[in-house]
Amino acid sequence: MKKPLLALSILAALTPLHSNAQTAAAPAAAPASSLAGNLAIVSDYRFRGISQSYRLPAVQGGIDYAHSSGFYLGNWNSSVSGNQYPNGASLEMDFYGGFKIPLSGAVTLDIGAIYYYYPGSYYNVASGGKPTFNNFELYLGGSFGPLTAKAYITTTDYFGVNSTTGYAANGASKGSYYLDLGYSTEIAAQTSLVAHVGYQNVKNYSNYNYVDYKLGVTYDYTGWILGLAWVGTNSKKDYWTFTEGSGATKFVGNNAAVFSISKAF
Repeated sequence: MKKPLLALSILAALTPLHSNAQTAAAPAAAPASSLAGNLAIVSDYRFRGISQSYRLPAVQGGIDYAHSSGFYLGNWNSSVSGNQYPNGASLEMDFYGGFKIPLSGAVTLDIGAIYYYYPGSYYNVASGGKPTFNNFELYLGGSFGPLTAKAYITTTDYFGVNSTTGYAANGASKGSYYLDLGYSTEIAAQTSLVAHVGYQNVKNYSNYNYVDYKLGVTYDYTGWILGLAWVGTNSKKDYWTFTEGSGATKFVGNNAAVFSISKAF
């Protein structure tokens, strides 16, 4: 999601030193910072294996700023389901920032924070008030070649889960954490294998704990990234089922194939 800058080039081309020759111009230095955007359409928006779009398609996009120091900032947005995030714009807006720090060899450290914001959305609670789904997390991770690992911990209740928002009276869920392990490698021209496994722990609400996984491929077609992945969880159906306005219900932690098409610019 955040793109490191290329190293500064320091070599200049040389030409023979005779009366009519000209010295070749030095290559332009890499910029100190960069700005990049991205757009995507997905058949189902899966966050940590759980559908956020009620197992329906979603539109997504974001923008990233990166500095050669390793500092980065970004915003990413996606449509979400009003059945899961009622009363608002059916929109998720993520704001994040941090530092990527090169260590020895191919190891890079990544430390930062992310805020998940759902404009206008709030829980429908009998006690009144408008408790939100907004969530703030700190993260620490690293990459080594094709492998990545990252840990997240909430400094707020986990997406609003607490005793007043319709969950069991177990108190607050601040301090929930997520562990993420990923792998990506090119297996053919313009084609990559992607794999992921994660574990979500919701503090004081063990019935909502689960493992999620993904296995898929991506193909770069002239800058358009086509993706197909099998995504699933072992989440408990009774705790990850939502009800729509008609009264019908849907389990959002099911196993399913997810297709995506994206473009960076």
